[in-house]
Amino acid sequence: MTRDSKLCIHTITTKPWPIEVAMDKYAAAGIGGITVWRQALEGRDIAKVGDDLRSRDLEIVSLCRGGFFPNKTPEGRAAASEDNRLAIREAAALGAPMIVLVCGAVPGQPLAESRKQIADGIAAVLPLAEEHGIRLAIEPLHPMYADDRSAVNTMASANAICDLLDHPLVGIAADVYHIWWDPDLAEQIRITGEKDRLFAFHLCDWMTPTTDLLNDRGLMGEGCIDLKGIRAMVEATGFTGFNEVEIFSKRWWSADQDEFLARIVGAI
Repeated sequence: MTRDSKLCIHTITTKPWPIEVAMDKYAAAGIGGITVWRQALEGRDIAKVGDDLRSRDLEIVSLCRGGFFPNKTPEGRAAASEDNRLAIREAAALGAPMIVLVCGAVPGQPLAESRKQIADGIAAVLPLAEEHGIRLAIEPLHPMYADDRSAVNTMASANAICDLLDHPLVGIAADVYHIWWDPDLAEQIRITGEKDRLFAFHLCDWMTPTTDLLNDRGLMGEGCIDLKGIRAMVEATGFTGFNEVEIFSKRWWSADQDEFLARIVGAI
């Protein structure tokens, strides 16, 4: 089978498969890359998983996820920093060059304070990221998650943190599910590419109606996102990275995963 060298699938997309099954299925389908979610590594020898992925010619694109930096207490923020240091060590053991950051938020805490804590949290773990050469990709999340999942909700707010930290290992993961609605998207993608901080591009679709704000994402082409238009914006920056399929869907998780995988390959 011809290998699609720029197609990457997140292990969460085929959640019912353990990583040992997923890697065999992805390789057999000719997929070029894999982003590993941390829960897929629980109870496993992480270095061995990395070796097994590479032996199947699967490029490890990133480890997902780190983040969740804000907390109302110093102890909570310290615990978040330690978990992110652990994620960096896990990425190094796996052989992943990048960690995707879902940055976090605290209900009732002003968003400005959460954004400050996010910037401070990333700065605190940067020395370890430098030591291991791991890039940190801030993923802006849709505003519906601003209460408790991320105070970074636009490409502009992610770029503001990148500007503040001004570090080559800090960039952005652009996920169409979270940013497709933004009227400033084209300009922000241009700026992100111009500053060489467009680290990742994630694909899925927005279902109408959406029955679950987290777990009802669509296969590309099922929903209303202008995927071709956004992909053109990304490619216009010179981005040559992977097209990463990240689909949270109870509907697709309950379906035959082999059929789902075939539909993913056909939709790219």
